[in-house]
Amino acid sequence: MASVQRVFKVNGKPFFPLGGQVFNSSAYTAEEMETAWRALKAIHANTVEAPVYWEQVEPDEGRFDFAPVDALLEGAREHGLKLIILWFATWKNGCMKYAPAWVKRDPERFRRVQTPAGAPLAVLSPHCQANWEADRRAFCALLEHLRRVDGEQRTVIAIQVENEPGSIGSDRDYGPDGQAAYQAPVPSELVAALRRAQGGPVHAAWQANGARQEGSWPELFGWQAGEYLSAWQIAHYIDGLAAAGKAIYGVPMYVNVWLGEGSWRIPGLTYPAGGAVAGVLDIWKWSTPHIDLIAPDIYRSDWPGYLESCAAYARLDNPLFVPESAPAGHNAHHVFRAVADYDAIGYACFGVESVLADDGSVRPEARTLVESFRCLAAALPLLLRYQGTGRIRAIDQQEGMGEQYLDLGDYIGRAVFFSADSSGARTDFHHRDIDRHERGRGLVIQAGPNEFYLVGAGFRLLLLKKQQPEAFLGLPWANEFHAQRLSNYVQVAEGHFADGTWISDRRRNGDESDFGVWVTPDVGVVHVVAGD
Repeated sequence: MASVQRVFKVNGKPFFPLGGQVFNSSAYTAEEMETAWRALKAIHANTVEAPVYWEQVEPDEGRFDFAPVDALLEGAREHGLKLIILWFATWKNGCMKYAPAWVKRDPERFRRVQTPAGAPLAVLSPHCQANWEADRRAFCALLEHLRRVDGEQRTVIAIQVENEPGSIGSDRDYGPDGQAAYQAPVPSELVAALRRAQGGPVHAAWQANGARQEGSWPELFGWQAGEYLSAWQIAHYIDGLAAAGKAIYGVPMYVNVWLGEGSWRIPGLTYPAGGAVAGVLDIWKWSTPHIDLIAPDIYRSDWPGYLESCAAYARLDNPLFVPESAPAGHNAHHVFRAVADYDAIGYACFGVESVLADDGSVRPEARTLVESFRCLAAALPLLLRYQGTGRIRAIDQQEGMGEQYLDLGDYIGRAVFFSADSSGARTDFHHRDIDRHERGRGLVIQAGPNEFYLVGAGFRLLLLKKQQPEAFLGLPWANEFHAQRLSNYVQVAEGHFADGTWISDRRRNGDESDFGVWVTPDVGVVHVVAGD
């Protein structure tokens, strides 16, 4: 199995950021951040994602105020969290709304993207050198400040460069600079990358247009040329920022993506054109050597769509990191597929404050997410150890599923979901009652031939040693209980990890193991050693 590329590290060791992103459309106050800190604790987070606005830190050209950054650092340290800074500057959700007023008021110097009709958009043009230079100066000032005030403590573990970059309102810049670039020859380095490519949508478009070795963007790419040019230009713009920033302070940097698979899938209309959507991801990867990863914001709730997004961004050259997901809904179940099947190296929900009600309790609609994150938090040492080995299996109950089978080497695993379980299986008085309406979800992690760790909710795992059929045929199995008794356990124990070391808190036996190994979010990690 391929090893997992760990972008995030703390004290030189691999780190799995599990966290929440604060609401970020408007500037937040210290009081509002208090709600965020409480919510982050509720979801068992180890990391907070929070924005730094260009307009806030450089209100006047050349004058910087990093008090908001210092407040974030202080808050994260006080609450024992790591911090990922989101740099809102040239782009936030395909627009320029977080650029300073002195940029917005000078469109002749800081040129905008123009529509085919020549109308300027509230989007800074990636073809304008003045735009890039102004952003670079501010970004480098931020990196210099972080180097000075956080270089030793390393509270900041990564920086998101811009936010969902691209152009809303047009597939490309139709202004003079954009038109000149559109009609100019496609850069030779892109053509060389296409020749080396082993497939992919960009390569397919090039092939469909004759695989020309030179020519303008429309000559090489046809009707997709506008979006491809935007992707190339924006990727180089952002990679230049990352290169300049890393020269000052070496911290991992990534770009997040407003996915393009919704609605009509029209660049500039239903998603920001030029962003690193799946269809142009190759262009981004070829163009951004200083960006550590491209990260999808996954709000897709349908199971096939969610898996499609994970598969598109979990590449050998791009580990999967999900910096935004819905705080409620199906993503709270699918997260286990991301970490098990696609080796996600980090995960966060958006608008973490929304998990709490006014009285500080967890909102009912957010309970599933909070409990799923609780399970993941308990299993983080196992994820760091076993991702990339093929030993982590996701339990993810879909509509109509009563059970899920797992091939566990010498064993067959059978996850029976509580919602379809008529056996009378139960937990014990230490833990909450079984919720027969709860959807099963979690992880089964195989540490050895007969050793397993479980976390999750809504299911119990039955293990059966693989044998020749005659070992089973003719046996007087009265019911499933007797079948389960064929598998013996050396031990079943509830416990937790402390500094990566397993600590057993409570042993199970008898009735509490004969019906299978059950899990609930409050149980922590269950360690199973089979004895067959």
